[in-house]
Amino acid sequence: GAIYAREYGWDSGFEALVARIVADYVDQHDPRAEAAWIAEIDGERVGSVFCVRGSDERTAKLRLLLVEPGARGYGLGRRLVEECVAFARAHGYTAMELWTNDVLTAARHIYAKTGFRLVESEPHHSFGHDLVGETWRLKL
Repeated sequence: GAIYAREYGWDSGFEALVARIVADYVDQHDPRAEAAWIAEIDGERVGSVFCVRGSDERTAKLRLLLVEPGARGYGLGRRLVEECVAFARAHGYTAMELWTNDVLTAARHIYAKTGFRLVESEPHHSFGHDLVGETWRLKL
């Protein structure tokens, strides 16, 4: 939440959303169908991503891709997304979806390079700003 507050001016609503996503993962985690990765550099946590069950049993959802500002440029975001996609494929999912906002250009670039396609966009007001939410999908 602090990173997005600094970089995009987002309010505490974003931090609350992240907390809910992580709490749901902890409370409902199914290790046969879901996983999370934490990237480290020299023992310091610098990034993360989650793969969770999506809207149906054949669709995985990529959640919470984050790379700390000081760790950007090393390909960690790409690697985290690739690990997440590989896990989804290996666990029988046939598609993967994610939701993001159009201002998150670096993440959107990673998604596009990985093969995700933008399937829906919709304006919304969240985190103290007018934003455009996007749903991306990848056939596995």
